[in-house]
Amino acid sequence: MARNWFLGLSSRVLMLIVAGLLALSYLTIAINPAQAWFVTVLGLLFVPLSFVNFLLILWAVKRRSKAIVIPLLAFLPALMFLGRYVQLGGNESAGAGALPIKVISYNVGNFSMQDKNAEVNGKSQCADSVFAYLLAQDADIICLQEFHVDNIAEVKSYLRKRFKGYKAEYFLNHQGGQGSGNVTLSRFPAKGKGVINFEESANLALYTDYEVERRRFRVYNCHFQSYGISFNGLVRAFAERDEQAFAETSRKVKRSILLRPKQVNQVFDHVESCQMESFVCGDFNDNPMSYTYQRLIRGRKDSFVEAGKGVGATFSLLWPMLRIDYVLFPDRCKGMSHRIDRIPFSDHYPVVSEIAI
Repeated sequence: MARNWFLGLSSRVLMLIVAGLLALSYLTIAINPAQAWFVTVLGLLFVPLSFVNFLLILWAVKRRSKAIVIPLLAFLPALMFLGRYVQLGGNESAGAGALPIKVISYNVGNFSMQDKNAEVNGKSQCADSVFAYLLAQDADIICLQEFHVDNIAEVKSYLRKRFKGYKAEYFLNHQGGQGSGNVTLSRFPAKGKGVINFEESANLALYTDYEVERRRFRVYNCHFQSYGISFNGLVRAFAERDEQAFAETSRKVKRSILLRPKQVNQVFDHVESCQMESFVCGDFNDNPMSYTYQRLIRGRKDSFVEAGKGVGATFSLLWPMLRIDYVLFPDRCKGMSHRIDRIPFSDHYPVVSEIAI
């Protein structure tokens, strides 16, 4: 009797804790992390919290517990957001009069995956593999982040040689003669271009204007603040109980969480002031349950939500549900297809979308 009473009490306490945390995770899309930086963690935990909450519902059904109302009420709003992570849909037709364009967003990670990829030996070979993949996709617009060149003085001729048939716009940060930054490649000539630099950061957003068959639009190629932590280093710090490493990791995470919303607001204000329809693509370094995503999706659609299928994860490390790379397109347009190619040349996977404009 006492055991059943204790089990019932402890299960209700667990339900209340998980339901409360899940409910708080919904607030992450509305709260600027600069005002309460810890809410970002709850957004990252949205999927596991939803899963645990669902298991508690099943447990309550099996035990015919009246306490099922606790996890059930907490879980119902999650149904509106889980589609940002997992989709059961697929391809759609463009429709009469629509112009389909193929857009890729890919953080190529400075071509530095050679140590983790047996198929690729050296940064140059990694770059060759990435370029061969991109050219085979026959995309109309390609947005690249963390694009590295050994000689920044020759970047223009380098891009022209490696991507024949494409016009390149870029902004690279100088690093002792080398360069790293954003590159936008297109089959269409640019009608205008510019860069949005972020304070206290090497990250940036590159924007380019195009006109295709009398349709004018702007493409933002964004790379927002990353956490700047090494997964292997984090594992090693846990294993060795390195307090100094923990403190440094905590500092980097907090800095990223505080800087990113400023960068997002900068881009958002720029997009809002633009007279053309805008695509917002790139490595957001934030998940779909975040202030970042909710801010930038305004007036736009998510290509994965509209035309994706399966799990939308775009980052190969940490855990299999981490989605931080996006192609957002104008609300008037239609998503035709979306896929994520799980190739091993970067810690990110490329996002490949077809959109009818």
